[in-house]
Amino acid sequence: MEKKEQTVTMEKIVNLSKRRGFVFQNSEIYGGLASSYEYGPLGVELKNNLKKLWWKMFVQERADMVGIDGNILQSPKVWEASGHVEKFKDPLVECKKCHKRFRSDKLADPSKCPECSGPFTEEKYFSGMFKTVIGPVEKEGLVTYLRPETAQAIFVDYKNVLSSTNKRIPFGIAQIGKAFRNEITTGNFIFRTYEFEQMEIEYFISPNENWKKIFDNFLNQMHKFGELVGLDKEKYFDHNIPDGERAHYSKKTIDIEYDWLFGRDELWGLAYRTDFDLINHQKASGIDMAYTDPMNNEKYVPHVIEPSMGLDRTVLAVLSECYDEEEVGGELRTVLRLPKAIAPIKIAILPLSKKEELISKSKEVYDLLKSDYMCEYDETQSIGKRYRRQDEIGTPYCVTVDFDSLEDKKVTVRDRDTMKQDRVEISKLAEYFVEKL
Repeated sequence: MEKKEQTVTMEKIVNLSKRRGFVFQNSEIYGGLASSYEYGPLGVELKNNLKKLWWKMFVQERADMVGIDGNILQSPKVWEASGHVEKFKDPLVECKKCHKRFRSDKLADPSKCPECSGPFTEEKYFSGMFKTVIGPVEKEGLVTYLRPETAQAIFVDYKNVLSSTNKRIPFGIAQIGKAFRNEITTGNFIFRTYEFEQMEIEYFISPNENWKKIFDNFLNQMHKFGELVGLDKEKYFDHNIPDGERAHYSKKTIDIEYDWLFGRDELWGLAYRTDFDLINHQKASGIDMAYTDPMNNEKYVPHVIEPSMGLDRTVLAVLSECYDEEEVGGELRTVLRLPKAIAPIKIAILPLSKKEELISKSKEVYDLLKSDYMCEYDETQSIGKRYRRQDEIGTPYCVTVDFDSLEDKKVTVRDRDTMKQDRVEISKLAEYFVEKL
């Protein structure tokens, strides 16, 4: 097999995503909604696998963690107390020449437009939250917001979780859910969009706890997760956000940045939020948010460490990292080398031809494996083209049923990465894939 150096580009990732059903443009038949995307049949499987892996690692395998599923809509008082109504704003400038708008804090040269070198208007502040109205009559309805982060549902439910479980501090509450931000500057495919999904934890600790040790432990776990999903550890970097640039609630923030195809930028974040949120909700609601330690009767408002991981950015990083091209027999072979745990399809069952007896046997094999693995049955096109399609969507194994299978009750199992083939008895396939997957 001859391997030639190929250039991976964002255009290739976008094309693959649409062509193979990972990511589609939102409302495409109407011209599309800018910076808004939807996940197709393979994309939703990839997302679900990433979420399952994250939940297993950060919740299931930890005795000090539980989960919730909070609402997108909260009382507007939540966002007032959290400081988002007042402080969740970005500096906006507009080019006087081409009239494009930018976040001034993200510009390399804030004195001129990066598109046309024109001058800017004076800086204004722009709310990052989407407003909505609850009620049948808009003018009389309750004005609230689509949540810009999933964290606040955890903070307002924290006492309910404590009273309904046997958890003691230190412990964490995890959540996976949608958030919405009215971004000034969007782009780079699914990197920065108006609607996105977060995998987030609020970890509650005593003010006297060694928060730096817990902070570093979470940082290491986030790095480990990155390696589990196939990211190159040499491509992400811990950026310690300096004073004056951190979010209003944070005492310490590290952005885990990644070398994207378009340059280095944030992938995930880790913040030490202190007791900022609980104290503010205590003041605004009049509800005591303090915790009493049953071991020593010490009473305090907990501090919080927050690992936050964007699911959509994780999908983009994984697709970019796992995309590969190589020349095989003079032809270009595109392979998505996804780790087996997150591959959308684990096994493809392929009859060698459309002969009825092969189709019947292939469907028997499909029925044998489908309960334990996400499988795909495909009888279209030539066997070579079907192999290439499965390589391109990241399927680790293809099972081919041929005419010999009718006699020897064996099938050919092809490995995506090595292209090596094993002849395996149909009755032993389940055992074979338990070891492989």
